[in-house]
Amino acid sequence: MTFNEGRQIDPDRVSWGGGPGRGGKIALGGGAGGLVLLVLTLLLGGDPGSVLGNFTGAENAQVQPGAGRIPERCTDSASANKYVDCRVALTVESLDAVWQTELPKQTGQRYVDPKVVPFSGAVSTGCGNATSAVGPFYCPADMTAYFDISFFRELVDRFGASSGPLAQEYVVAHEFGHHIQNLLGDIGRAQRDPRGPESGAVRTELQADCYAGIWAHFADKLPAPGGDRPFLKPLSDNDIRDGLSAASAVGDDRIQRAAQGRVNPEAWTHGSSDQRQKWFLTGYRTGEVNACNTYSAPDLNNPPGLR
Repeated sequence: MTFNEGRQIDPDRVSWGGGPGRGGKIALGGGAGGLVLLVLTLLLGGDPGSVLGNFTGAENAQVQPGAGRIPERCTDSASANKYVDCRVALTVESLDAVWQTELPKQTGQRYVDPKVVPFSGAVSTGCGNATSAVGPFYCPADMTAYFDISFFRELVDRFGASSGPLAQEYVVAHEFGHHIQNLLGDIGRAQRDPRGPESGAVRTELQADCYAGIWAHFADKLPAPGGDRPFLKPLSDNDIRDGLSAASAVGDDRIQRAAQGRVNPEAWTHGSSDQRQKWFLTGYRTGEVNACNTYSAPDLNNPPGLR
């Protein structure tokens, strides 16, 4: 997958300067690093709050925001096709374009751009201080998605995901999925029912995967603002496999098995590898927000959009 040529990157869309400050609400959508820590804590009978405490003011966290401005090499679609940080920036613009059109059309809800903050090591957020161990995450309190760019290499080296572009873009699209949930008033369901194979937390994460698939459905079809071509060139089967590999890599069962040699569904917070792939495909094949209603799904292993 590549971006179409000639698209300029908006240097002001991504807030490379860092997060807005500490707060008290739990962030959602922690990536593979934080998921491993949380899974291990639950398996060993520990307090999950000791892990999530990274979001409520870790005293020793050294907050290291981004460089303050977009990297000089991130100028256009050519640089986005070459460098991960530039790819994240242009993927954000593509996500904005899709959801600005599709969210009001399908739900009647106006789309509001989330903030996007790359960081290194640790960052201060509206949900508290967070470290890179948590992985990418979305904070509802400040409506911001946070990304440590080094996570994308960890996703490949540690968790075995594809290094293809759509694997990386899936991660960005998933966190934007949490933002869509926030706009639609659904994101709080995760905390009311925080773990287990049928939990609100799992359903919330699978819905964010489905919303990521909706973005993929439209990203190579909808014309980008100010032009007549979409952001992405047509997605191939290999591109979709790249996205699915990232979804699979951060499945609860896969991470539990790697960490402890066994699977404990009662500790799940994100869903199995198979479920995450299926719900991404549901969004990708249908392009419909209604098809992503995981909360009403009687069987999370068989999404309606794949029947």
